[in-house]
Parts: sequence; structure tokens; C-alpha cells
Amino acid sequence: MAKYLVERYLPGITPEELAAAAGSAKRTTSEMSQNGTTIRYLRSTFIPGEEKCFCLFEGPSAEAVKTANERAQIPYERIVEAMHLSSEDVD
Repeated sequence: MAKYLVERYLPGITPEELAAAAGSAKRTTSEMSQNGTTIRYLRSTFIPGEEKCFCLFEGPSAEAVKTANERAQIPYERIVEAMHLSSEDVD
């Protein structure tokens, strides 16, 4: 399944609000999966100095990820397909 990066601009967000948004994304994607659209919220990376947040989702399409973010009521700037590599993936 493809991975999608969601870019957000979140000025003034607190750590508690960020955690609440992540929880909302997780609950929303779980509900969508239970209803037939297999999608998962994977993780977020917040850059305080830029007030930017990058969230990684796994799903069938960018449209499904867009739907999940809209249902979770989390603002976003853009959604793009992404490739994730970790140190375990390379020699």
C-alpha cells in the first residue's frame, strides 16, 4: 500500500493539541478501515521553529487520505505520495 505525506501549517499549536490531532487521525483512520477503506495514520513530525507538521499515512489513494484528514478536522496544506526509507532498508 502506498504512503502519503500530509504537510500542515500549525501556528501556535501546543504539544497537547498536537497529540489530540494525532489521536483524531488515528481514530478516524481506524473507523474508515472498519468501514472498508484500509488506511492507517503512521506518525507525525513537528518542526516548532517553522510551525510545520508532516504526517505519514498509509492508504489506497491521496483522496482517501484527504477524506481522513477532513473527517478528523485537521487542516492541511497538501498531500503527496511519499517513499519512506529507514536505516534497516539500506546497506
